[in-house]
Amino acid sequence: MFKEALQTIVEKTDGSLGALIMGADGLSVEKYFNEEGYAANLDVAAAEFTSLVRSAARSGNDLALGDLRELMVALASVTFIMRLFNKDYFVVLAMKPEGNLGRARYELRKAELMLAHEFTTK
Repeated sequence: MFKEALQTIVEKTDGSLGALIMGADGLSVEKYFNEEGYAANLDVAAAEFTSLVRSAARSGNDLALGDLRELMVALASVTFIMRLFNKDYFVVLAMKPEGNLGRARYELRKAELMLAHEFTTK
C-alpha cells in the first residue's frame, strides 16, 4: 500500500526522483525511487533532513505558530519537499530543481489525506 502510494507520487510528478515515508527517528518506513534517485543516495539525504523537520516543528510550537505541515529544502541539484502526517511520520519527495513543484505539493497533500490515518497513534 505505501509503496504504491509513493510510486504514484513519483510517476505523476514531472522531475521526481523518489519518495519516502520517514519516521522522526530518521528511519524510512517505505521508499520508491526511479533509477536517477537510486544513484543519488537520496534515502541518506532524507534521513539527514529528519533533524531539520524536528527543529522546524519545535520552533513552530515554541513560537505558538502551530504544527509544522510542510517543509521544502531547495539545493543546487535536488529539491526536497516534506509533508507531515503527524509529529512522528512524514512523506518526502525528492525532485530535480526544474520539476513541477505545484504538482508535487498536490500529490503530497493527496498522500497525506490518504495515508495519515495509517500513522495515527491509538
